[in-house]
Amino acid sequence: MEVFMKTIGKRMVSLVVLAALGTTLVGYAALSKTDLSVHSETRPQPAYMAPPERFGDPPADAIILKASEWRSDKGGGPAKWKVVKDENGLEYIEAVKKAGGIHTAQQFGNCQLHIEWRTPAVVKDRGQGRGNSGVFFMGRYELQVLDSYENPTYADGQAASIYSQVPPLKNVCRKPGEWQSYDVCFLRPIFDKSGKVVRKGRITVFHNGVAVHNNYEIQGLTQHKRVAAYPRGGHGDKGPLSLQDHGNPIAYRNIWIRELPEEIPSNQPYIKKPGEK
Repeated sequence: MEVFMKTIGKRMVSLVVLAALGTTLVGYAALSKTDLSVHSETRPQPAYMAPPERFGDPPADAIILKASEWRSDKGGGPAKWKVVKDENGLEYIEAVKKAGGIHTAQQFGNCQLHIEWRTPAVVKDRGQGRGNSGVFFMGRYELQVLDSYENPTYADGQAASIYSQVPPLKNVCRKPGEWQSYDVCFLRPIFDKSGKVVRKGRITVFHNGVAVHNNYEIQGLTQHKRVAAYPRGGHGDKGPLSLQDHGNPIAYRNIWIRELPEEIPSNQPYIKKPGEK
């Protein structure tokens, strides 16, 4: 009886967790009927997608965020940043002082992002005044953009920091005027019906191909001189991708994003163990 009650208790806890993460009972029942035992020959196969020819190129299912995809934070109309073509005819956008930040019309939750950025070649300031901008996931969680090449500032505000929370594992900034890249996997936070966070957001970041955050647990909103905390009442499942105007002519190019689903780990209670019927 004691073993039976422990088993029932574990199953009840698992059901509560699944409910908190937004998994419906219908979805749970459907998954329960699927053979997900270890090495099952009948487990659904992932669809094939041809890989990009070069690292940094968008995959077939990526959403390309061209200049027309962005809206101004001031009024929501078309973005007021410059649209420029380089010597090879490649398009990039450049922040205009006092034009305000920009955000995507489309909203995203879990995602993979590739974005390339460049700080001005001519250095005119230092610290936070030198090549400052930021990439905001869901419009709330900032991955800092800054010229951090031989430019000391507070550690949780340098390039590739999760702003006001944690610095990158390494400073791998290129020289001013050189293009740099971020490759990011972002996992959104989840809130229950009362607005309490039941799963914090997480982020993995590669800066110029180097891992600088490995599944970091985001502690809340990234705000200047404020301790991170999630908002009371929570927020929606999706939000815009935003780029900050901090008064510096930062350039961005080759921006693409992929929406990612919630993955079902193999240790869930409805995954069959070997020999289990």
